[in-house]
This record gives sequence, C-alpha cells and structure tokens, in this order.
Amino acid sequence: MSENLLELRNVTKVFRIGGLILGTRLVAVDDVSLSLPAAEPSILSIVGESGSGKTTLARIILELEHPTSGDVLIEGHPLFAGGGAGLKGRDYYRAVQPIFQNPFESFSARKRVDKYLFDAALRLKIAANRKEAREIVAEVLESVGLDLSRVEGKYANQFSGGELQRISVARSLIPRPRLIVADEPVSMIDASLRMNIVNLFLELKERYKVSFVYITHDLSTAYYVSDYIAIMYRGSVVEYGPSEQILTDSAHPYTGLLLDSVPTVDHKWERDVSLPDVEIKEFQAQACKFAKRCKYVEAICERTIPPMVQVSPQRQALCYKPVGFDPDAKVPQLGRPAATPAES
Repeated sequence: MSENLLELRNVTKVFRIGGLILGTRLVAVDDVSLSLPAAEPSILSIVGESGSGKTTLARIILELEHPTSGDVLIEGHPLFAGGGAGLKGRDYYRAVQPIFQNPFESFSARKRVDKYLFDAALRLKIAANRKEAREIVAEVLESVGLDLSRVEGKYANQFSGGELQRISVARSLIPRPRLIVADEPVSMIDASLRMNIVNLFLELKERYKVSFVYITHDLSTAYYVSDYIAIMYRGSVVEYGPSEQILTDSAHPYTGLLLDSVPTVDHKWERDVSLPDVEIKEFQAQACKFAKRCKYVEAICERTIPPMVQVSPQRQALCYKPVGFDPDAKVPQLGRPAATPAES
C-alpha cells in the first residue's frame, strides 16, 4: 500500500480565455505537487483568494477536470493514467467523495433528499438491499446530528442551508471514503452555523478515519481545522506545511499579506471573475509571480522562478526569502513532487 493517501505530481491545468487565435493562455494550476500521508487521517486546507486556482485543483482531484499535465494518485493509483491502469468508476467513488459549495445545487428540487442517500448506498454496492441501505443511511445521518425521520420523504427546499449541507456530508460518508474533498463548504451557510460544519469535519476525521481536502478563502477556519495548509497564489502553491507553523511564522511574503488582511473569521476576498491585465500577466510570469507586490523583492526574483525550498523539516516555500536572496548560494531545493509530511 502507498505511504500517501493523496499525491499530486506536477499538476498543471491550462485554460484559454477568449478566442482560439486571439485568446489568452491562463495557467490556472501551475506545476503543483502535494501529498497527504496515509498513516493517519488528516485535514489539508488549500487556501487562497478568488482566482488562485484552488477550486480548479479540487476539481482535478475529483476528476471533474483533467490536468493538462501531471497526475493525481489515490493510494498509489493514478487517476489519469492511460491503458486502464488508473483508479476508475466505483472504486474511485468508494475512495473519494465530494462536498460542494452550495448545498441547494447538490440536490434537485424535484427529487426527495433521502432518495439520493439510498441510491448512493445501493449503486456503490455498499448495501445489498433497501433494508441494509436504510440502516447505513440512518447511521450516517446520526453522525451529522440528524435523524432519518426528519429527512425521509422531504425535498431540498424543506431544509435550511446548514441542514442540507449536513445531509451532503452524510451522503459523502456512505461509501466510507478515505478522502473527502470539500470545496468552500461553509461559504453559502449562515455565519452563525459555519463553525458547526467545521467542527463536524474534526469529529468525522476521528470517528470514520477519513481525511479531508478543505478548500477555503478563510485562514481563520483553516487554522482551526487543519493539520496541513497549502497557500495558493496565481495557480502556484507558494507555501506548504503544518498549519500552526505556517500561520504563526509565515515564510512566504504572500502568506504574511493574507494574515494581515484577514482580521475576522467572516472576511472574504472580493474579486471580479474577469481578471484585469496585471493578474493575467502574473499567471503567465516566468519569474516570481508575486514579485511586483512583494516588499522583499530582489533582482533575482524578477529574473527566475524561485525554487521550492525546505524551510524547516515539514515546511516548504516557493521563495528566495528563506535562503537570503543569495543567487550564488546552494539552495536547499526539494524538487518536485514535494516531500510529504510523513517523510520529514
């Protein structure tokens, strides 16, 4: 068995904005390598402002997007390998489950919510019959604080956003997955209820031994819930490591900027979906993408792409700052894919 539950190897995703001839090439995910150890359940938060590439990365892990290059491995099985060697179909959905941002878009207004739960148990062969499916559904609903009698026979519009997101979490637990990918799961929920969902992830991690990839713009909840954090900027992971180390002593200037700009749990970056020219140029930069905004910038930053360096035994940063900006110094590069926390 692989030592990593999840491994991203040099994953890149390129989109073209506009026409085929005059359009702009946008590298939404740029050579990202990350991993989660299989030895124990953990939560990895991928944090960044709107347009950072974090949702595109989540969609690649969920096989909703194919990478332009690179691969994703689940327990050592490649998702995008040719020749039928990858993890496919039912095996994939037993191992990986999603939780999406808007729970009201996850359920049809014309279909009873409980039918989604029963269908998941039967189609994935978790239950052999309706009776077994009912027992499984009752158990997972209980684990998220709901009773089957409260859910059965009702439609999505008969629940609050918080209740419906809990039902989404329950559905994701039915196949007993090893990994749940949650894309901004609390952003559409009332602020007073967000911590309930975040605390639920912590409880389920221990109860079901399931790991999470938690996509968020909110550093406060990321710090609270995470074992590891990856900070994304313009498609690149610029810092990665244990959450406490990153958020109490950031190594990359962009992480420090984020910490300064998020004074409350409920703060959210407001960015237009259509990126201005300067941001497009940052995505396309062949040197440090953050250089024009960085107060520590040196000439080397504007000439070359910085290396992914080992800042400490469990931390990496895509930056010259941790090695003192000396272009002649021997930079402790990690290479790619990055080392896992379990290897440190």
